[in-house]
Amino acid sequence: MILYAAADLLWATRIKATGEKVGTPCRPVRSLEMLELRLKDEPVRAVLLDLETDELAFAIMDRLRGDRASDPERAITLIAWGPHVLVDQLAEARARGCDRVLTRGQFANGLAELLVQLHAA
Repeated sequence: MILYAAADLLWATRIKATGEKVGTPCRPVRSLEMLELRLKDEPVRAVLLDLETDELAFAIMDRLRGDRASDPERAITLIAWGPHVLVDQLAEARARGCDRVLTRGQFANGLAELLVQLHAA
């Protein structure tokens, strides 16, 4: 399963619809509590993090890359995306251990391929 934290309904709908189209189950995460429930639900391959979710994206990064994380949780692929003008947030996502950090355009243009790759991994 692929989880995502999206700042708005447009991105949430786009990720979910693209996942359905390519056969990759995608589920939303709107809080750390929801993340914990999803982690217990079934194996998670990746988490997609919209940097415009304010602190949620960084809280999820800290949870999955921090001292509390188990080895399987640390192995979850983290992919952050945001507007190219959020230079500091993009750099911070890299520093906090995201496997890939993309501009919003890169994420939008490669979403279907990205979900297929993550599902196959």
